[in-house]
Amino acid sequence: MILVLWDIDRTLLYVGDTDRLVYRQVFREVVGRDAERLPERGTGVTMPLAVRELLSSNGVPDAEVGHLAQVIVDRLPGCLEQHREEMRLSGQIMPGAEAALKAVHQNEQLVPSVLTGNLKASAEIKLATFSLLRYVDVSVGGFASDSPHRPALVSISQRRSASVYGQFFSRTNTVIIGDSLQDVHTGREGGAKVIGVASGTTSAQQLAEAGADRVMPDLTDVDRLQEVIHELAVRRSS
Repeated sequence: MILVLWDIDRTLLYVGDTDRLVYRQVFREVVGRDAERLPERGTGVTMPLAVRELLSSNGVPDAEVGHLAQVIVDRLPGCLEQHREEMRLSGQIMPGAEAALKAVHQNEQLVPSVLTGNLKASAEIKLATFSLLRYVDVSVGGFASDSPHRPALVSISQRRSASVYGQFFSRTNTVIIGDSLQDVHTGREGGAKVIGVASGTTSAQQLAEAGADRVMPDLTDVDRLQEVIHELAVRRSS
């Protein structure tokens, strides 16, 4: 079996400005003023690290960042839940994503799950909002609520998958599919092959130069995607 770990934002779906709306709202509630600077878009950085950046870049004293970051992180999923309709209106499923998810889900040789910089609750809200949650086993995924260090999420998901599916997972049979440099770095450092998808803010050339094992323009060629997953899983690790 091959463990397939999907990134979410800009790989499977795009939520428009909803994430930024949520950051602004929760920052205002917790800090008591408006945020002038927001985290950079499309970087793939885990949410806890993005929140610390949000606080620091908006002049919150270092001594308060740790405590306030945890308060904000705890509130983010609930705030996101309140904006499901905003996601539906301003967001979209990425081209080919639903067909690709469905194909991977139906392939008995593949274990489809998620590796994301989102908290688990936020990831489930986003996927459910666009009716994609049914195609992945989130119980064995890796989330920012597990660790703010994204490469650590690979082994977390591999261990969870091994306990559920009764097979050992390593770099040789784990494939990440994602759109950002963080996805590439996560696989290379954490222990997985990487299919870079140039559907976000990172170009195909940048993904390749960063070390993605394969790069695809999007997810519309479902047959080719499955071929690449199997090719990477049988190729010897470097």
